[in-house]
Amino acid sequence: MILRARLAQSLSRQVRTTHTGRVPAVRKDSSAVQPFSEIPGQWKNSVANLYTFWKMDGLRNIHRIMVHNFNMHGPIYREKVGYYESVNIIKPEDAAVLFKAEGHYPKRLRVEAWTSYRDYRNRKYGVLLKDGEDWKSNRIILNKEVISPKMQGNFVPLLDEVGQDFVARVYKKIERSGQNEWTTDLSHELFKYALESVSHVLYGERLGLLLDYIDPDAQHFIDCITLMFKTTSPMLYLPPALLRHTGARIWKDHVEAWDGIFNQADRCIQSIYRQLRKNPEASGKYPGVLASLLMLDKLSIEDIKASITELMAGGVDTTSITLLWTLYELARHPDLQEEIRAEISAARIASKGDVVQMLKMVPLLKGALKETLRLHPVAVSLQRYITEDIVLQNYHIPAGTLVQLGLYAMGRDHRIFPHPEQYRPSRWLRSQSHYFRSLSFGFGPRQCLGRRIAETEMQLFLIHMLENFRFEKQRQVEVRSTFELILLPEKPIMLTIKPLNASR
Repeated sequence: MILRARLAQSLSRQVRTTHTGRVPAVRKDSSAVQPFSEIPGQWKNSVANLYTFWKMDGLRNIHRIMVHNFNMHGPIYREKVGYYESVNIIKPEDAAVLFKAEGHYPKRLRVEAWTSYRDYRNRKYGVLLKDGEDWKSNRIILNKEVISPKMQGNFVPLLDEVGQDFVARVYKKIERSGQNEWTTDLSHELFKYALESVSHVLYGERLGLLLDYIDPDAQHFIDCITLMFKTTSPMLYLPPALLRHTGARIWKDHVEAWDGIFNQADRCIQSIYRQLRKNPEASGKYPGVLASLLMLDKLSIEDIKASITELMAGGVDTTSITLLWTLYELARHPDLQEEIRAEISAARIASKGDVVQMLKMVPLLKGALKETLRLHPVAVSLQRYITEDIVLQNYHIPAGTLVQLGLYAMGRDHRIFPHPEQYRPSRWLRSQSHYFRSLSFGFGPRQCLGRRIAETEMQLFLIHMLENFRFEKQRQVEVRSTFELILLPEKPIMLTIKPLNASR
């Protein structure tokens, strides 16, 4: 999903200076446009900046460093840390200008560890990693099968089933506790829920991760995904090619992890072909995105496999962490929790059991997810390499520049969101414009391909959980974020889950 990506990392592409004296005419006033070299920030001594970055534990605190830089320099600043150079912006109106300049083939930062693995194994890139015409032709086909609004009806039964099974699992945990409640860090359970959900939609099969006994093959798949993320983060600022040539353990582990993930896709493809041979006539049940793409026969098997594995990799931690933050916030706001629960109850009655219709009747619940992603975005920033010269904050930005919109910083800026420190889902219900303020899934043709799956999955999870349980937090201690490829809770979030029929 992603990625979300919605990923902030290093890339060995430097900003080139403008080669022409022409300045674009995107202007709101008659004052002289300032040159690129006048943009404030730390960009003149990249080596010293890199040292300072490491000294500040910058890799874990990159989101807070961006907030600090915006406070120090204003709504635009330029930075260069090592070979990583960008212009950073925070205002929604500047985001609008940025996305107009993304061109026909929008390009953002790549996860170099992921592309290095594919180059090493001679595997194709999926749409998360592709660029240019190849990306666009693949994306057009995938959009119809994955992100089109009409596809939600196919996803709902599969995701609803997993949601109900998760509720049953929580009831078992509460029963075994012997205390009519369960106090736990839900992060591992939510990871399994998200992986079970996305696998059901993409591969059309259940992995059995919500059972007490997990099949060894399924457990190996979990271990591979965990290892893949664990080994990706350290390679953001260390060239994977160097690690490969030195035989570093982290590179070997990364390769082993991706091998396991691709092997799972191979097993699923073989299983689908066996089923099609046995029963060529479809049963009427949606078979999953992978089978649907194979039967469509518009992409090569290798292209399909590449994009499916990227969707899966980008759609586990991103959704599970967002759900954890949402439960954390609802536990801190019991009155709001009751308000959303009442909305769900009314929607269940009004929809007469039609889950797709029900999802159209829960605006406050959807607002809660938006509010979670405002305060706790999965990605630190959105990035684009602009394809034409533009003017931002009255500074000339040349074509080819990497421009980043600071999502975390924007979500916590009081000039953009009144009382930004407060968790207020109702702010998304007002009729006033939310113009370029909700961008957690990206924007435009390069927005997160897994958005439809992720939104449906998270909404159904919250519906089922709030219909059955109450969430409480023991202490009003604020949990902060730390950056590890995506933004994660800095310490475990402990929640107490009680059945609704339990005495308060």
